[in-house]
Amino acid sequence: MELIDGLGKLKALVNTSLAYTKDVYDQERLEEMQTILRELVTTYSTNLTKTEIERYFTSDVGYVTPKVDIRAVVFNDQKELLLVQEKSDDTWALPGGWGDVGYSPGEIAQKETWEEAGITVAAKQLIKVVDKAKQDYPPSLEYVYKFFIFCEVASGELKPGLETKDVGFFSEAESQQLTLSLPRNSLEDVQELFAFIREPWCRTSFD
Repeated sequence: MELIDGLGKLKALVNTSLAYTKDVYDQERLEEMQTILRELVTTYSTNLTKTEIERYFTSDVGYVTPKVDIRAVVFNDQKELLLVQEKSDDTWALPGGWGDVGYSPGEIAQKETWEEAGITVAAKQLIKVVDKAKQDYPPSLEYVYKFFIFCEVASGELKPGLETKDVGFFSEAESQQLTLSLPRNSLEDVQELFAFIREPWCRTSFD
């Protein structure tokens, strides 16, 4: 187990225990453990700001559950895959983001594609759901389930959004030349999606 993965699991256990403990002494011990975890995360997650770390520890209340990352899978008539370039690090990814309260997974896929790529799409099929910690992604403090949802283009012209600097449709060969945002989608994900568009399957893969 990677250190960052382990810290994330400990955080979930501590926060969940804090929500349910009724013993004042247990609460004191758990709060001390949380302080130590904050220090460890600050030391070993140098890419996070103090504000992000504080939000990470205080955003989950009650029973801590996995976060949901929704990715829209959009192909054009030439069977090229839609990818957006992130402003944050210049890497390329499927349009998407965290699930929002009040939106279904399909609605999130549609909303994120509009906001990041400028086109309207219709969500059609859930291709796969994966546990990020059990697949070939970089270690993550958050425990994440990733949903890949196939969408069809409805209207609009490609244009970057507030969080993206470029957008385009790419062939499989072209996509392999791009620097992918590995926390958002792996090379294996992209290859599997091109296999899907060549021979679509009806089942949903998972885990």
